[in-house]
Amino acid sequence: MKQYLTPKWLLSFAVIFILLLWILSIFWSVEPDTFEPFAIANQQAEANQERLVPGYTITTSLIVVSETLLNKSGGYLSNDVIPPSVMMDNMPSWEFGALEMVRDLALAMRKDFSRSQSQSVENTFLTKAQPLFNNDSLSWILPSAESKYQEGIDNLYKYRSSLSDTTQQQGQFYARADNLRDFLKQIEKRLGSFSQRLSVSVGQERLDTNLAGDAQALQSTPSANKQSEKTSWWQLDDNFYEARGASWALLHFLKGVEVDFADVLEKKNAKVSLQQIIRELEATQESLWSPIVLNGSGFGMLANHSLVMANYISRANAALIELSELLNQG
Repeated sequence: MKQYLTPKWLLSFAVIFILLLWILSIFWSVEPDTFEPFAIANQQAEANQERLVPGYTITTSLIVVSETLLNKSGGYLSNDVIPPSVMMDNMPSWEFGALEMVRDLALAMRKDFSRSQSQSVENTFLTKAQPLFNNDSLSWILPSAESKYQEGIDNLYKYRSSLSDTTQQQGQFYARADNLRDFLKQIEKRLGSFSQRLSVSVGQERLDTNLAGDAQALQSTPSANKQSEKTSWWQLDDNFYEARGASWALLHFLKGVEVDFADVLEKKNAKVSLQQIIRELEATQESLWSPIVLNGSGFGMLANHSLVMANYISRANAALIELSELLNQG
């Protein structure tokens, strides 16, 4: 006798299916662990019979961070169009934050670290790699974002190999104070933006300081002297996880800087300043025990995770500014 699925069985199946998707989304939301760029660089240099030269460690950190975006639990989720990842927003926000830092470092390596002066020729591998990381992070139709990012990673591997190859004179990495300072100045702006976006989670009335400090300064359109800013409830967790992903990536990049710019930092007596920045960024990666990002008032009964994250990022940014000034001194 033919059996038909009853509404009760259909409902049970739907509930079980939704439950499985929910469990899978939790598994895919687990953030990657931190790693030690120098240890991985040393292992890969030995495996590939390459020399551990200046630039090798920071390039390795860029490669591993980029590969983690593609190969972590669930893979790259930002451009998925099927459940459960299409309904997830925390991990895609985390991915975008890390991707922003990847783009910043790739650009710095192309225009600063690999060039001796403004009139020098760009490295061919980095010229190919850097634009590939700027591919739309939401692109899923061929060519997909993952395929473009993987092409960029492949070119980073070629660039890293050229650094230790004495027969390739074009493959260079210049560990100089001015190069590092230019990169840090870009990171300052990035962290300052994160800090501001996180801080307005509770709402702020801000004075317009856009033209402060320059009596002759102009702006394209007028703005109010007082501006009220408050993050939308729907954007709270997105901002939080984007900042968390960016901090995770930057943490590893600065560990690479600590190795490749060791002589520069020692000369400027700035190594401890960099280590303090790394400590502040490590604090942003502490476990979040709440199932949601809480948005309590500044001194209210509930925690405000955005303000806590903003505190660590602001402290790291302040230390970055001091480090930039140290590097600028003779």
